[in-house]
Amino acid sequence: MPEDTYSYEPIGVIRTPFESPEGMPIQPTGADSVTGTVEIEASYADGLADLAEFSHCILLYHFHASGDDVPLRVEPFLDDERRGVFSTRAPQRPNSIGLSVVAIESVTEQELTVSGIDVVDGTPLLDIKPFVPEFDIPSEVQTGWLDASESTIRSEQADKRFL
Repeated sequence: MPEDTYSYEPIGVIRTPFESPEGMPIQPTGADSVTGTVEIEASYADGLADLAEFSHCILLYHFHASGDDVPLRVEPFLDDERRGVFSTRAPQRPNSIGLSVVAIESVTEQELTVSGIDVVDGTPLLDIKPFVPEFDIPSEVQTGWLDASESTIRSEQADKRFL
């Protein structure tokens, strides 16, 4: 591993109704009706121009509420077998970076209202990217061990496994 380190300054903060990870939907799919706001720092507000023309965007953020223990094998929410962390969406990762694809409800000067949000209130926002199906959805995919649990994805909520 290279010895380089990188640091990022948040460009804003994500506001949601979830005070902690426990009981929160585990993915945006399970949070369809949940609305949140993304408050952008004034110095980055001009970057929101034209985003309202998109139906969805990708939020990249820092998992600030995750623990410091980063096991490389975890028991994911939708399975009872230990899996490699890189084959899961577990919030405890070697680099605490998360992503969510959310629906854009509205965009104002410094605020983005979104639905389908599945993050803890106060989450530091690192970046926003427009969701473009032609770029972001491959034509053929395989979902590995998740194939067996697809029917429960919308009903699952976070529990104590990653707190």
